[in-house]
Amino acid sequence: MAQSVNISVEATIENVIQEITYDGTEIYQPPLTLSESLTKNASRIDFSKSALESDSVTGKPTEVNDIKTEEDSKDPATFQSSLWPWDAVRNKLRDAYTEVCVLSDVLAIAKEKRYLVLDPVMQEPQETKPMVQVYARKKALANAAHVLMSGAERLRSSHSEQRNNRNVSDFHIELLRLRQNWRLKKVSNTIIGDLSYRTAGSKFNHSGMFEVTKAEDDDNASNSPPPSPSSGQAALPCPKSNSALRVNVPSELQGVAYIKVITQKDQEDLCTANVNLMGTGQNITHQVGVWQKTLEYAQNILFCKELFSQLAREAVQLQAPIPHVVVGNQIRATLLPGIQLIISLCHTTSLDPGPSGPTNDHDHVLEHSLHQLLREVHYKNTHHPFPHPASGPLGPSKKRMLAGPLAADRYELIEMTKTQTLLEQIIAQAQHIFMRKRTQYVLDTLARDVKDPQIISHWNAMNSPTMSCVKINIITHGYDTVCRTSLLIHVKERSLKCICRDSRVMDMSYEPQELRDLILCQINQHQILGLQNVAKCMAWQTLSNSNHLGIGSVEPLGNASSCVLASPNGDRLIAVQIRCDPPQIDVKVYIAQSPRKDFFPGPLVQGKYWEHLGGHFKEVRFDKLEGKNFLNKMEFLMASLSSSS
Repeated sequence: MAQSVNISVEATIENVIQEITYDGTEIYQPPLTLSESLTKNASRIDFSKSALESDSVTGKPTEVNDIKTEEDSKDPATFQSSLWPWDAVRNKLRDAYTEVCVLSDVLAIAKEKRYLVLDPVMQEPQETKPMVQVYARKKALANAAHVLMSGAERLRSSHSEQRNNRNVSDFHIELLRLRQNWRLKKVSNTIIGDLSYRTAGSKFNHSGMFEVTKAEDDDNASNSPPPSPSSGQAALPCPKSNSALRVNVPSELQGVAYIKVITQKDQEDLCTANVNLMGTGQNITHQVGVWQKTLEYAQNILFCKELFSQLAREAVQLQAPIPHVVVGNQIRATLLPGIQLIISLCHTTSLDPGPSGPTNDHDHVLEHSLHQLLREVHYKNTHHPFPHPASGPLGPSKKRMLAGPLAADRYELIEMTKTQTLLEQIIAQAQHIFMRKRTQYVLDTLARDVKDPQIISHWNAMNSPTMSCVKINIITHGYDTVCRTSLLIHVKERSLKCICRDSRVMDMSYEPQELRDLILCQINQHQILGLQNVAKCMAWQTLSNSNHLGIGSVEPLGNASSCVLASPNGDRLIAVQIRCDPPQIDVKVYIAQSPRKDFFPGPLVQGKYWEHLGGHFKEVRFDKLEGKNFLNKMEFLMASLSSSS
């Protein structure tokens, strides 16, 4: 009898091979998920088969009812499981399909209204109160009538106003033009404007508010008593024939204000300037109404008050060698010894400033400078240099942020923290203006007094507010190609810096006498150098020269210069001495001749070469020589001495 062997049959755990690569690697198809398996099994159901066909397939008799009672299903003897696994699902879907078909037939019958009529259900009638409806309609009609009557009244008054006065502008058009030029806002049915420079960066604490009303409303209320002075508002009336607006500005912003700057020396005005901003925007007054001029005057007053307040605060805080004085509406600062700068705030309530107003002695340069100083402060308050944070407190400036990478030392860091106030800048500019005027006066005086040589000054047009540059050329007419002396002078705040042609640099103080001595010394050097160049052209020889001759009387200004020349044959000598004594340059010329006519040989003097020594110098009447200038006369003199030898 054969022995039995147990064999276990198991399903393969390997999936279907999807792909075999060239190197023999087998790629298996991943197993299906539960949802994918359910979808695969559901796709195998054929819902088109009837119940009889399904029963014949399963082998059940057709007479058996499909629906079983609850008792039969619970009876284990009568319960029999279906051979088709999706039989219950198919039956439910079929029942649902039947219900949908029945519902479709019902809707078709109800829509055609042939067999079924759907009448609305009658609701219970509401109890009506006729008197309430009457009062409600009466109130609505009264409101509508009031709106129509008020609109008609406004149209009637506007039409009558336009018929009586054709020149009155429309209120809304005027308000639109006012809004285009000034900042306005509506506060509790009142139009309020702002004249301050806060949006431009100003930190002045004055509000600068003004009120805008309609002219006709003010005319109706003209019989009311005037406002009290404590209200702070004063109206500047606008003619009804020109504007439909009425602008009310505060009493402290009425009239005309300007800043008056005076440079004074020993109670004598050297320079006067008035800062006036009333001229801005006057060319559009005829376009935007007479209120434009009123608001410009008020804003000008606000600007002048802010400027003076800033200057007064800085004058008190600064520690100057001579303290600044602030008394009332006047600031006094010392520029140089004996010279004072006076800044005054002038404010008058009259629209006509009078003879002492801003129309006299108007200095546009100083006005622009003072205007720009405050404008620059406003600009820096709103435009901080990059990089800076978008939010939060601002950090150090750009220079200080780059101090580390640029390896700045302590001195540079200290210089970064130094800034000039408005008053310091104004004082520096005033000092420079005074130094420039003083330099111009010295140069013009010397050019007028000294005829030979000629002094020509060329002022540079591109200057800074605190430094100017002037180039001085000293030439002799007709000999400008032979000799030209040039020097450059930098005019600063309290000093002068001279750069000569030979690269010498000399610093001078604010005293004008130092500049005068320098120019006279340069004139002496120019004459001696020109004489040497002319002598060289005529074959004369320079024996000696000195720019600071130590003989004669002591000169009050500078020293005397001298030069000794010899003819080509050596038998003529010319000695020239020049002294600075404006208005004329004192020139003395001496000549000598060899051999000496009074030479007699004797036993003590052996040899004839002693007779070639030069004789005594004799002075020449230089003013009687022919020639237009010094070099021309010396040229004629050297030519005559050369021909006579």
